[in-house]
Amino acid sequence: MCLAVPGKILEITDEADPLMRTGKVDFAGIVKKVNLGYVSEAQVGDYVNVHVGFALNIIDEKEAMEVYQILKEMGEATAARMQK
Repeated sequence: MCLAVPGKILEITDEADPLMRTGKVDFAGIVKKVNLGYVSEAQVGDYVNVHVGFALNIIDEKEAMEVYQILKEMGEATAARMQK
């Protein structure tokens, strides 16, 4: 199973080659460098779905928050099972 995780673009570094465009993306407090070549229209403040370091598409903030909530609930359920 593959999972794309939403993150908010904090900063964009423009490169001469559009496919090498990168940016700093915040994943609920963890900031990583991400390739933005597939989402050339993305701007600072946009949320993007990221898989293995590549932003795949732009999503709205509401969808990103819903995914964060689901991931939080999954983590809590896993932690509860491990305590048994």
